[in-house]
Amino acid sequence: MRGTNQSSVSEFLLLGLSRQPQQQQQQLFLLFLVMYLVTVLGNLLIILAIGTDSHLHSPMYFFLSNLSFVDVCFSSTSVPKVLANHILRNQAISFSGCLTQMYFLCVFADMDNFLLAVMAYDRYVAICHPLHYTTKMTRQLCALLVVGSWVVASLNALLHTLLMAQLSFCADNIIPHFFCDIIPLLRVSCSDTHLNELMILTEGAVIMLTPFVCILVSYVLIACAVLRVSSPGGRWKAFSTCSSHLAVVCLFYGTIISLYFKPSSSHSAGSDMAAAMMYTVVTPMLNPFIYSLRNRDLKGALRKVLAMKYLSTQ
Repeated sequence: MRGTNQSSVSEFLLLGLSRQPQQQQQQLFLLFLVMYLVTVLGNLLIILAIGTDSHLHSPMYFFLSNLSFVDVCFSSTSVPKVLANHILRNQAISFSGCLTQMYFLCVFADMDNFLLAVMAYDRYVAICHPLHYTTKMTRQLCALLVVGSWVVASLNALLHTLLMAQLSFCADNIIPHFFCDIIPLLRVSCSDTHLNELMILTEGAVIMLTPFVCILVSYVLIACAVLRVSSPGGRWKAFSTCSSHLAVVCLFYGTIISLYFKPSSSHSAGSDMAAAMMYTVVTPMLNPFIYSLRNRDLKGALRKVLAMKYLSTQ
């Protein structure tokens, strides 16, 4: 096959839910709906609480509000399409729509990845260099880190999308997934996909694993600093400020690595869909709870927001 776009299909069929028995389809539909509503409501409350409470206008909460925004966008890229397909009894998605969905999923996945690394660096500076925190974590640096993350994430997603657009998709247009992901699309292509797979395992690995290594290094340095604290109360306080972030890191990277960085022969539709659901739906839903349950300041801000909403309805 030549390297040009010879696609003879105008649409793909996403069979994520339709492969299940009717009763399970209904249960999965309700599960997706509830998780999506919780994701949107929880993350928007986090953004609103941080935006309205002046005590939370610090780098840590600035990055957290950006993470919440990305999580809302991340889930909104795939879940509404799943819900609409189920209601309309139509699993079709256009070729251009599929590539567009894949692009934005890559962007938001990379943004989650970068923001988690940036947040780890923020915790490192706060714990290991507390006296220089305000001079190191300036507004300009925080804005630069976020904007730089958006630029790199967009360019990386554009690369994979353009490479995918060059492939041919012949008779087989059935994708056993609930969104247009890179791996399922490569499986149904009738072109040579070695370049795409090589870019996933090289450039994609660099984009994904470099922030992961930065997170590991940050937490090794944090652990060394915490162990030098003589007071048990001080050690516990330092650890508690990082525990929420560590929980999110484990959830996100555990599913990403298990899904994308393993041999293609070991992939299966069921396990891939379960892993994809974890990082596109479950993790964005859990993030607001993980960050708010152990954070006294954020819980206080959330109570104020909810109280204001309650009083405004009276």
